[in-house]
Amino acid sequence: MASRGSGRQPKYQRIADELKAAIEAGEYGPGDRLPGENELMARHEVARMTARQALGVLQAEGLAEARKGAGVFVREFRPVRRRGVQRLSAGTWREGRSLWETDTAGRELAVEGVSVTEEEPPEDVAGTLRLDGGAPACVRRRRFVLDGRPVLAATSYLDAALVAGTAITEADTGPGGTYARLDEIGRAPVRFREEVRSRMPTAGETEQLGLAAGTPVVLVRRTAFTDDGRAVEVNDMVLDASAYVLEYDIEA
Repeated sequence: MASRGSGRQPKYQRIADELKAAIEAGEYGPGDRLPGENELMARHEVARMTARQALGVLQAEGLAEARKGAGVFVREFRPVRRRGVQRLSAGTWREGRSLWETDTAGRELAVEGVSVTEEEPPEDVAGTLRLDGGAPACVRRRRFVLDGRPVLAATSYLDAALVAGTAITEADTGPGGTYARLDEIGRAPVRFREEVRSRMPTAGETEQLGLAAGTPVVLVRRTAFTDDGRAVEVNDMVLDASAYVLEYDIEA
């Protein structure tokens, strides 16, 4: 069927929308091969570049992935449903559970490339943590890999003097993670603020997360506050936008 019509939508986008509708309808399931460029060219009477752009849309949106020499396939990876409210419940980390258990129950999670250093943080982070005179921050960097796929890179900043001598300065923070350790020294967070935005990734982020061309990232900055209003952690996260659904339950 040729892609004709008087609409202003580009031909490649109309083809991509048709393929997405077929995926949603179950015509193509996870792991199935999608029509190739030659088939799309014949079916829609378009140039190869148009067919290639249509398949590129699905790859950029995380619905499909290209396999060298084999074609383009419906992605088998299930997006992470990040439950922004439930995952930060004190009941989670006080019981020794990871925040990630809320998001990834029953799936294979690995934390890679963990590094812990003392360094001067960015100026805005230093201001949030009230670090004066070049005081150092404890900086924790790590990458999260789910079902064999990198999905998030995180960098946490904490007052180095506050967390000195705790497991927060070690690669393994222990059961319940950073917030459980802060609880042990009387600085448990009682409130969080998350700021969310998106952009295209840097070259380093593309490499670190193994992003397909054209895939954006979601940036989440989470700040943890104690009951006296003091910020005790700033966590900058870079998420593969094609791997996530951000869910927030808000009571009216």
